[in-house]
This record gives sequence, C-alpha cells and structure tokens, in this order.
Amino acid sequence: MPPPAHPSADLARPDTATARHAPTLGRRIARWLLIALGLAAALLLVLGVLLAVMDWNRAKPWINEKVSEATGRHFAIEGDLSAAWRWPQPLEDGWHRWIPGVTVQAERLVMDQPQGFAPPFQRADGKAREDEDASLPQAATMARIDHATATVRLLPLLGRHLSIDTVALTGPQVALARTADGTNNWTFARKDGPRSGWSFDVDRLVIHQGTLGYADGMKDLDLQARIDTIDTIQPSAPASPASGAPASPASAASAATADTSNPALSPDGMPYGLRFELKGRYAKAQIKGTGRAGQVISLRNKVVNYPLQIDASAGSVALSAEGVLANPGALSGLDFQVFLQGASMADLYELTGLVLPSTPPFATRGRLTGSLEPERAVWEYSDFRGKVGQSDLQGSLKYTSGKPRPRLTGTMTSNQLRLADLGPALGTRQPGNTQPARSRGGKVLPDSQFAAERWNAMDMDIVFKGRHIIRPESLPLQDLSLRAVMENAQLRLAPLTFGVAKGKIESQVTIDGRAAPLKAQIRGTVQGLQLSALFPKVELMKKSFGRMDGAIALASTGNSVAGLLGHGTGEMRLYVREGTLSKQMLDLAALNLGSIIVGKLFGEDKEVHLRCAVADFTVVDGLATTRTVKMSTDDAVVEATGTIDLGTEALDLRIKPESLEWKFFSLRSPLYVRGTFGDPDVGVEAGPLLLRAGAAVVAAVVAPAALALLPITVPAADDDTHCKPLLDLARQPVKPGAQGAAGAASRPAR
Repeated sequence: MPPPAHPSADLARPDTATARHAPTLGRRIARWLLIALGLAAALLLVLGVLLAVMDWNRAKPWINEKVSEATGRHFAIEGDLSAAWRWPQPLEDGWHRWIPGVTVQAERLVMDQPQGFAPPFQRADGKAREDEDASLPQAATMARIDHATATVRLLPLLGRHLSIDTVALTGPQVALARTADGTNNWTFARKDGPRSGWSFDVDRLVIHQGTLGYADGMKDLDLQARIDTIDTIQPSAPASPASGAPASPASAASAATADTSNPALSPDGMPYGLRFELKGRYAKAQIKGTGRAGQVISLRNKVVNYPLQIDASAGSVALSAEGVLANPGALSGLDFQVFLQGASMADLYELTGLVLPSTPPFATRGRLTGSLEPERAVWEYSDFRGKVGQSDLQGSLKYTSGKPRPRLTGTMTSNQLRLADLGPALGTRQPGNTQPARSRGGKVLPDSQFAAERWNAMDMDIVFKGRHIIRPESLPLQDLSLRAVMENAQLRLAPLTFGVAKGKIESQVTIDGRAAPLKAQIRGTVQGLQLSALFPKVELMKKSFGRMDGAIALASTGNSVAGLLGHGTGEMRLYVREGTLSKQMLDLAALNLGSIIVGKLFGEDKEVHLRCAVADFTVVDGLATTRTVKMSTDDAVVEATGTIDLGTEALDLRIKPESLEWKFFSLRSPLYVRGTFGDPDVGVEAGPLLLRAGAAVVAAVVAPAALALLPITVPAADDDTHCKPLLDLARQPVKPGAQGAAGAASRPAR
C-alpha cells in the first residue's frame, strides 16, 4: 500500500528554491552595476588623464583646417590650446548638473575676411585711418581674440548637438563690414552637399575688454565701440523680482533712488559689468557716446533682464536711455526710459527710418517698450512729454514692422501751440519766417520741397490736437485738430480743422507722392468766422469786421505749398456779412493793405457800415481771376477786377467804387493794387482822377453856389438790391479742376 501523499510539503519545495536563487540574481545585478560604474569611472579617469596630459596644440592644424573649410575663410589658433574638466555644471539643474563638462581654452585666435572682400572706408594700404581705433584689426582681418574660453556639455554630443555653456572672450577685436553693393563679412557661405546633421547653441557670452567696429557702405556709417570691464558691486539685497520678469517703472524708480550712490548698479539694482565708448560718423554727422551694460549676456533664457544704459549723439540728434532687455539675444522685451532731442524731427529719418515732418528743435522724454527684433520689431513710445520749439507736446506712438512697409500710429497733443512752430512743417525756411521776403525775391508762400522720396518708407496714422494756438502777436486761434494718414506714398490730411474766431476752417488735403511732380486735391471751407475776434484790440472797441464764410477747391501739381498753389486749378469764394470798417480798425489789426484801400476809398477817419462782400475767383494754373468781387456799404458798391497770380505772387487788381452818395471826386476815383504779396502797391489811377478834377473845376466856376448847396445823391439801396444776388452764390458748391474754373470772369470795371 503506497504511502500517504503530502501535497502541502510538495508545494512548498518550489518556493524554497526560488528563495534560494533570489539572492544570487540580486548579487549578479549588483555585480554588473559595479562593473559598469567601474568602467565609467575608468573611462572618465582615462579621459581625465588624457585631458590633463594630452598636448592639444597637436590638434590645432586639424581644427584650423576644419574651421577654415566650414567658414570659407582663413582661421587660425596662433597661441596655446588646452582643455580641462568642468564639474559640476553651474548653469544646469537637477542631475544634469553633475554630468561633467569640458572647458576649452585658446590663445590668439584670428579669422580673416572672405576672399576678395574689401571693407569700405579703408586706406589703400589696408592700415588704420587716423580717425579709426588702432586696436581694430587691419583690413585683411575680420576678428582677432586674445583669449577665448568655451565650456562644452558632453551629454548633448550623443544627439549630434554641440551645446556650449559659456563663451568668455578677452580682448576681442571684431570688424564687421558691409560694402555699397550689400556684400557683408558676417554671412558664412554654406558648402554644397548634404548637411552634417550637427547643430549648436551658446547659452552665455561674457566679454572682457575689447573693440567692435562696424562699417556700412550702403548707409555711409562708420562706427567703433570700445568695451572695458568695470568692477561690479553686488547690492546688499536683491532688487529684482524672483520671477525674473521685467521690473515695473515704480520698482525701477524706487531702486534708482536707493542705489544712486552706486554707479555700478542699474536703476533696478542689477550690476553693470561693462562700459563702452562709441565714436564714428553717419554720413557727415559725427557719432559719439558712452554707456554701460551687463557683463554676462544670456542667449538661452527668455527673460534675463539684461541692464543697458547709453548716452549718444549723431549730428543734431541726442539720445539718453536706461533700462533692461529681457531677451538680448532677440533684442526683445525692452523697457527703457528714453530722452530724445534734436534740431528737427525730420533728422530722425536717416537714423531710424521714421518719416516725420520738419520741426523746430525738439526734446521729449518717455517710456520705450517692445521689441527691436529685425523684421519683427514692435515698439511703443508711450506717455512721452516734451517741447517742439516753444510748444509743448505729449502723446504715445506705436511702431509695427511689416511688409510692404512698417506702420506708425499714435496720438499727440499740444496744450500751447505756437503758430510759428508749425512753419517748418508747412515749408517755411525757419520758424516764424519773419524775415525773408526780400531774400526770396519778395515771395511769402512756403516753398521748401516736400521730402516725398521718403513717403514710401513708412505708412502712418497720426492724430494731432492743438488745444490752444498762439500767434506771434499772442492772438489766439483755437482747437487745431489733424489726422494724417499716409499709405503707399499717398498723404491725406483729413480732417485738418482750425477753430478760429468763434468759427472754423476745415480742409481736406490729399497729396500723391508716387511720382513727380506731386498731385494734390485741396478742399476747404470757412464757416462762421467772427473777424473782429481775430484781433483783440478791435474787439475791445466793440466793433465788428463781420462774419466770414467761404470755400476753396483746387486740383494741382507741385512739390511745395507754393508750387501746389502756383499750379492749382479750380475756384475759391469768400463771403462777409454785416460789419464795420475804418482805417483805424484796420491799422489796429495790422492789416496794412486793407487799411490803405479803405483810407483811400472812404477817407482817413470814416467808419463804413459793411452790408456784405463777396470774392469769387476762378483759378487756372495758379492764376486767380475775379469772377465776382464786390463789397456793398451804405455809401457805395465797390467792385474789383483783375488777377492774382499764386505762382509769382503778383497782384494786378482794379478797384472801382460806385458812389451812392456824392463825396466830391475822391470816392469816385478807381484804385489799383499791384506789386506782390510781400510788397503790395496801392494807388489812385491818375487819368480818371485828373478828368474828374477838371470837371469839378468847371462846375465850380459855372455854379459855385449850386455846387455848395445841391446834394447830388443816389437813393440808398436796401440789402436785397446788392447783397442777395451776391450771397446767393454761397449756395453753389466749389469744384476743383477745370470744372470749377469754368465760367465767365468779370469784365473790368470802367
């Protein structure tokens, strides 16, 4: 009989075997791990020994050949080459920090210009010019570095990526250049064939004392910068936020107050490590400047708050700026306080590409934020304040790069705007333009050429408001508002509105700058001007020149304000209702021509009640010819005929009064107005005056008593007789071009 089975004992045997083999497997794994670690340690030891004892100078010919082949120009390490371990890695986090790196050091590195490349502005013998920094390399050499250090991470090499932790350059001398045909020396030609598959990047760049030159034959720019290391003084407490975000203006101002005694710290408490000096020229403008910057430039981190401060000038333009670059590698994340001044805003075009009008000397201070990244620049100059001439100016501007043109938008306001400060923008030769009718042959219309060749460089949409306009005689014009839109070299000023004398002048101007001469459409209206309000001395007399309305419409070609008016075709009208005129009032208003005419027509002391006046002109190629020019008073209806040449500024008018009440012969004598805008000549026509004088003598001889007693009068006309048909013209719209110029001109008054 078989023995009884014991299943529990049989089942326990496999568990016992597994338990017996488990320590053996663990020991094997541990043994292999120890072997692997030992091999790694041995490998590191061997590599360490190799790095320590290997003469790396033997590798220089191979390195020089490979770099020269890759860059397409001669490269050489003329000094010693060595390598050493770097461990731990200071810029890494976590376990990556404990993976060793290799620091390579090289002395006296030289890179030549591309073959056949001749930098602009060089002497024929290739030596430095007298105005050039002697430390810059000679013409045949692009760069020379006294000492260079690069720390390489090993782990990325497994993925065919060369990752350089830090590049430190001591005594770099680099000369960048671009010739007039656009060829430059910093673009490395790619070799034909398949790509190597390798890539590389650099995290940080540290510079110790060097020189950088830039010569640009396209822009006629020749600039040198000398860089020196300064001793940094660490702040007693961290001033920048832990997050690394750009400091706010408030915090920056606070830090600046706290650290003004320490010139090595930026306003937000970050240390400066470099100082630099600039010198050179831009065209004929001399460039000079100084500044400070952080010593370490991070090219990897997106937010680093790299401090930068600069004071520089180029010709008449001067800049002072201080702030931070959040990402210096991309020239983005800038936040600067900027002070800018110059002789004219138009001078900024060559330096910045901004198309701005000619102005008197200006100075502004504001905050500049955004990005200067090439082809993708977007920046804003916000909350700036300053002066242009004697006028205040404040506002914000935004610049956006793009294709086919960049665009500038914004708003600007002036609370006290001197009319004279608008002169350069209109084309006068100087603010106020008080002198120079004689030096310009008696002409007074602005004749400076528009810089239309610049208009295609930028689009813009700018709104400007002048809250209070001050004329040179302190006579107020109110509420100037303007919207200037430029697109595809076409400038549109609409609306352009002046609040004047309790009324307004509103106009729309379109100028096409795509071809020469410029083509323009000019439309304008005059609405409800109380003329005496223009002249406070007259208004104090409780007198009124009357209310003026009118309109103008011209189509024209020309390259200046004078040119556009001198070639305009269309029509213009002005209307005046209910006023009082006298030579004394016109003298107070400094209206010399009107004073002379009124004095000769009505007498020196006579006040004349003006019922209405109309001036209706056709304009053909700048020649304005009277269509209807009449003035109705209680004493007479005065008619003018003739021409006004807007091109030559010549006057040729005949003014004939038709008396409603006989005032001997003087009122019946026609006047002539000749000369120019700058030098008008008003006189009495001699022939008719002598004829009337002779008739008066005969009458006096024949009937002296009758002459004395008989008031030969013409019944006074009511308003409808003369004014209604004249003022009915106001209902007809003015038209530019040949359509507006059509119509019969008035016949000369006899």
